[in-house]
Amino acid sequence: MNKLELIATLKNENEISKAEAAKVVEIFFNSMTEAMARGERVEIRGLCSFFVKDYKSYVGRNPKTGEKVRITPKKLPFFKCGKELKERVDY
Repeated sequence: MNKLELIATLKNENEISKAEAAKVVEIFFNSMTEAMARGERVEIRGLCSFFVKDYKSYVGRNPKTGEKVRITPKKLPFFKCGKELKERVDY
């Protein structure tokens, strides 16, 4: 399911306009993104949680040349599946 399909489902299930459904989806995703940008964890009980993981700087290698490369510190978003979602998918 992609974003447009999610908007269409929300529209059909709740009998609202496509513009209203799109606004709800935008608010939802923007709120999640902003919370993660602040370093907060986003948890949707039974479904999943999103969090930001910090990586320290380290020395890596260029696979093509074998040359040592300094990798700068970074933050990456992570997704963790909830128990209920696991059970529903692996029925």
